[in-house]
Amino acid sequence: MFPNLLNATQEYWRKLDALEARYRQGEISLQEVDAEVARLMRELGDERRRSLRSFKNMLQGWFRDQKELVYGLLLVVVVAYGWVISTTQLS
Repeated sequence: MFPNLLNATQEYWRKLDALEARYRQGEISLQEVDAEVARLMRELGDERRRSLRSFKNMLQGWFRDQKELVYGLLLVVVVAYGWVISTTQLS
């Protein structure tokens, strides 16, 4: 399952808004707010790392499955670049 970073970020902002509301109402102290914000930031950072790791694994799997296609396209690009360079130098 691919982690949903957008939902995690929206949840993070929702929790920050709720935390701010509690602070403005005097329900929690500034030290508690700081501790909670640090915890929320760690959670979001963990989710981001999971998302990046999952994306990296997905790309590695795709490259492993499509290696010949990638090498073929790379060869075509190199040959086309060489052709363009050689024809522009002659003109």
